[in-house]
Amino acid sequence: MSQQIVLATGNQGKVKELGAMLNELNIEVLPQSQFDVPDVPETGTTFIENAIIKARHAAKITGLPAIADDSGLEVDALNGAPGVYSARFAGENANDQDNIDKLLVEMQDKVVRSARFWCVLVYMRHADDPTPLVCQASWEGSITEDQQGREGFGYDPVFYVASEGCTSAQLTKEQKNALSHRGQALQQLVAKLKG
Repeated sequence: MSQQIVLATGNQGKVKELGAMLNELNIEVLPQSQFDVPDVPETGTTFIENAIIKARHAAKITGLPAIADDSGLEVDALNGAPGVYSARFAGENANDQDNIDKLLVEMQDKVVRSARFWCVLVYMRHADDPTPLVCQASWEGSITEDQQGREGFGYDPVFYVASEGCTSAQLTKEQKNALSHRGQALQQLVAKLKG
């Protein structure tokens, strides 16, 4: 029988991505929505704090081990913004397109376009786990002047990956999982869970 872990997110893209990668360990990833887990306010000022808040909340309500990720885009020309506010960069109820539009406006006159995605993954065995597993990784790129590609989610259509000569939204799922911040952090987590 497979082990069940709740994923503390409502983002179906993340559920699919993480589920595919944890499948090899006979781990079934269940979205927190399956347990009616309400979103918890992300009051942390860092990706690590927010990931721990989300994992603890999901583990407490479901009684299952929980994985939470907090990730975002750090743009050098914007002093690291949108950072922990990546999902709500254009406002509390912003969607991906709203956030991309705001980013492109703010980047209009910028010469330096370097950026990176960060991902922090936290695995908690239970809600009171004093030593959660914490994995983090980054993915270097730059911000394009217009959108390209239809794959992925979030800022993928404007995140240019120099090694591939295209945006993240033009990569296959397999390419993205091998290269991305989330893919790298998840590989670390899989290694730790195997160990």
